[in-house]
Amino acid sequence: MAEEAKTNAVQREDLPLSKAALYILEECRMVLPGIQALFGFQLIAVFNQGFSEKLSAGEQRLHLLAIMLLAIAIALIMTPAAYHRQTGPQEVTSGFIRLASRLLLASMAPLAVSICIDFYLVGHVIYDGFLVPLLAALLFATIITLWFVLPRVRSLMRADSRRR
Repeated sequence: MAEEAKTNAVQREDLPLSKAALYILEECRMVLPGIQALFGFQLIAVFNQGFSEKLSAGEQRLHLLAIMLLAIAIALIMTPAAYHRQTGPQEVTSGFIRLASRLLLASMAPLAVSICIDFYLVGHVIYDGFLVPLLAALLFATIITLWFVLPRVRSLMRADSRRR
C-alpha cells in the first residue's frame, strides 16, 4: 500500500541555482523569437497601403496600442539577460531566479493582450461582424486560462497535497 502511494506521488527535484538560471534564460530565449516575429509583422502592417484604407483611425490607434504592449513584453523578457550580465555574470542567486521568473510572467500579460488586439483587427478586416469581438474575447480567455489559471491551479493542488 505504501509502495503504491509512492508511485502515485508526483516526483519532484530541487534544482541547483545554476540549472534554474539556465532554465529561466532558456525559457525567455524560447519566447523571444515569436514575440519578435509578431513585432515585425505589426510594424510592417503600418506601411502597407491598405492599413489606412481598411482600418479606421480608432483601429489604427488600437494597433499602436498592440505594438506598445508587445514592445513592453519584449523589454520585460529581455531584462533577465541584461540584468544578469550587468549585476553578476559569474554568479547566480535565488534573487535573480525570482526576478527573472517574475519578469517572464509579467511579459505574458501584455503579450496576451497584444495578440488578441491584433487578432481582433485582422478578423475585422476579413469579416465585419459580431463574431470577431467574440472570437477575440474567447482567444483571450483561452490564453489566460493556459498561461495563468492552469499553472496556478496546479500549484495550488500541489501545495494542498503537501499539506496532507
